Parts: sequence; C-alpha cells; structure tokens
Amino acid sequence: MNSLSSFVLGAASSNNASGYSGIILIILMVALMYFFMIRPQQKQRKEHQEMMNELHPGDEVVTIGRMHGKIDSINKADRTVTLDCEGIYLTFDMVAIARVIKRADTPANEASQDNKTVAKDSTKDALADSATSEPASAASASDEQKDSEEK
Repeated sequence: MNSLSSFVLGAASSNNASGYSGIILIILMVALMYFFMIRPQQKQRKEHQEMMNELHPGDEVVTIGRMHGKIDSINKADRTVTLDCEGIYLTFDMVAIARVIKRADTPANEASQDNKTVAKDSTKDALADSATSEPASAASASDEQKDSEEK
C-alpha cells in the first residue's frame, strides 16, 4: 500500500510541477513577445515622432510611397505637410513622411558652419605658414653649416 500511495503522491506532485511549468512557459512567452515585438515597435514609433517634431520647411524628405520632395509648409493643427515635388505641390499627412534625406540650413546651422569654415581656413593658413617657414629655416641652417665648414 505504501508503494501505491507514494506512486499516487508522486503523480500528484508531478502534476503540480507541470501546472506551474505551463504557467511559467506562458509568462516567458509573453515576456519574449514584449522584448522582441512590442518594445522595438514603441522605440521606432518614438523615433518617428521625434523626427516629425523636428521637420522644418526646406527639409528634403521621402514619403512612404517613395516620393521625394522638399517641405514647403507644415500645418501642425491638421498634421499635414505640403511638399514641393519639382514645382508640383502635394499635401500629405505627417505620418506619410518616411524619412528625412537632408535637413534645411537654418540660420543657426549656417552660423555654426561659417564658424567651422573660418576655423578650418585659419588652421590651413597656420599649416601653410609652418610648411613654408620650415624649408626657409632648413635652408638657413644649411647655409650656416657651409659657412662653418669654410672657416
């Protein structure tokens, strides 16, 4: 009788274990779905929303239909964008913008680019000055050596 009761108790305990393992398996599958499907989609939607908030007239964009154009105007109340596609003006919903190809030059960007250009030019001038002064100093050093050898 002991062997029969231990067999029944063992079967009951294994049923509890398999019942818990089933619940754990379902919870694990939901967690995997969240990390591999839902979370990346939320991240992508957040990045797209940030891109929509940074749109300015003059930006070159591509729509979800692969139409290329330059933003002419933005209506944030209606959430629409008017694109200039080689002289043809088309109005799209903002969600139809797939990606931004090139940002428009804003005055702040142009000023910072001008400063970078000035800095690059001054660096080039400094390098050119040092390059021209080195041969002159090398030539004067060789002249001094010749003078000392002659003496």
